[in-house]
Amino acid sequence: MKKYKLTLATLMLFVSTALAQKIPAAVAGSADPSSMTGGIGLTRIDTAWYYTLNIAPELAFGKFGVGLDLTLNISSNSRQIRKEDFDETYDYIRIIRYLRWGHKGDDVYARLGVLDYARLGHGFIMYLYNNSPSYDGRRLGTEFDLSFGKYGFETVYSDFAREGVFGIRGSVRPLQYTSLASVPILGGLEIGATWAGDMRRNSRDTSFAVGNGARQSSNEGTMNVIGADIGLPLLRIPTVSSTLYFDYAKILSFGDGEAIGLETNFSGLGIFDLFTKFERRWTGDYFMPNYFNTFYELERYQLSGTLFSSKAQVLNNLISPGPGYFGDLTIGILGKLQIRGTYSKLDLQPTSGVLHLGTSTGSLIPLFVVDAGYDKKYIVDNKDVFTLDERSLLYASIGYKPYPFMIVSMLYTWTFVPVVDANGNTSFVTQKRIQPKVSIVFPL
Repeated sequence: MKKYKLTLATLMLFVSTALAQKIPAAVAGSADPSSMTGGIGLTRIDTAWYYTLNIAPELAFGKFGVGLDLTLNISSNSRQIRKEDFDETYDYIRIIRYLRWGHKGDDVYARLGVLDYARLGHGFIMYLYNNSPSYDGRRLGTEFDLSFGKYGFETVYSDFAREGVFGIRGSVRPLQYTSLASVPILGGLEIGATWAGDMRRNSRDTSFAVGNGARQSSNEGTMNVIGADIGLPLLRIPTVSSTLYFDYAKILSFGDGEAIGLETNFSGLGIFDLFTKFERRWTGDYFMPNYFNTFYELERYQLSGTLFSSKAQVLNNLISPGPGYFGDLTIGILGKLQIRGTYSKLDLQPTSGVLHLGTSTGSLIPLFVVDAGYDKKYIVDNKDVFTLDERSLLYASIGYKPYPFMIVSMLYTWTFVPVVDANGNTSFVTQKRIQPKVSIVFPL
């Protein structure tokens, strides 16, 4: 059901030492914040009004972390809980936003629930993948990685309730099995192989209109991407690690591409930490780097009446994309503030720009709290970067502390909500929310 929500007033209660970060912890040394968030408010859904109660704790205990999100909408007329929110078994499961052990890059990393920024290997096939583009479309997925030193693997699955995106990367350090294991740089050479696919049968659909509201089906089936990579650790010292890598990927039944890149992580420098990544890419016909990305679940397949669009359809029309580049810069300050920006663009395609920005100040700034994230695709020029439209995802919360125990803030989101038409087809429409908050902070 299509929903229009307007929160008129919300009283939020926090038990927290810092606000939860929503951007990926790319920088070593980033702190794990804990928060206990609860609120009451007034929400409009279609033409009906509801009192809304929300409880959303995010807690970290060493390597273990948990995030929950329970929202109850109580009718202002009948005083009954809105039954549509809990009419399926899966509605109860999604109360668990995530369970986590460790972080990406640890020898053991596991996450169950919402996948905010999933990645495989160097990210040439899957990078910053988000399995849940909105609360109403939230899904239960998993990431599970193991490293045994000489070899290891990474896995991603997007949705336990139904078919979804699955990916796996295996890696090995072959010279660790030889006398060259102790040789600097060369001994750490890593070779990896990746397969990722969308198990939904319409994920490869490149149908096109033939007139009179009809369409011609084409390439129906599952979308699969395979790849291989080589990584060479150029530097491994306590404060700096740097890896030079080469990636190749092939979208089955479509095209292929390759990239050479450099990742560097500066950590333990005192005041700040720094992560940088830069890739130079060469792509052939019918190929997209980072095919499974932040916008994938919004782009993959939409059918509403006679209107049809899919990511595979765009891929099938991608001729001579040419070379391009990708950059990622993440800055961490005092283990509390993290700022991240990524940008990619093809040299010969003026509308190919894709941007991601994110930041969270936590408790770094005494009087203010800022938590924000922004994604934009198909960027043309600098003026187009911050134009909010159907190409955008945004959340921003700015708070002021008039007293040490109080935060007065405003949350603004520009996101998407799923809509199901009369034929059962799902598409997404933009949704804007403005939420004023008065928060009381109790230190643990």
